[in-house]
Amino acid sequence: MLVTLVHVHVLPDHVSDFIEATRPNHAGAVAEPGCLRFDVLQAPDDPTRFVLYEAYRDAAAAAAHKETAHYLAWRAVVAGWMAEPRRAEPFSGLLPDFP
Repeated sequence: MLVTLVHVHVLPDHVSDFIEATRPNHAGAVAEPGCLRFDVLQAPDDPTRFVLYEAYRDAAAAAAHKETAHYLAWRAVVAGWMAEPRRAEPFSGLLPDFP
């Protein structure tokens, strides 16, 4: 399992826009055959900070996500709303163990 924590810092005026634009990307991601989990988290002490928790069966499934129409549309729409560049932090998922 490949897990990526994507750290996102959004401009204050675009927090609601970011959440709404992220909904279709989330819906598309969880429908992908290799997606095990795709959570969108917002910091309770700073509503401009988000973490996307993306768990894919393997690196190929994660790479396939980056080629989907919903991801490419999301990336294009939210690009101008970033307070700083997104930061992806990869992890190897140990538990739960997926066959």
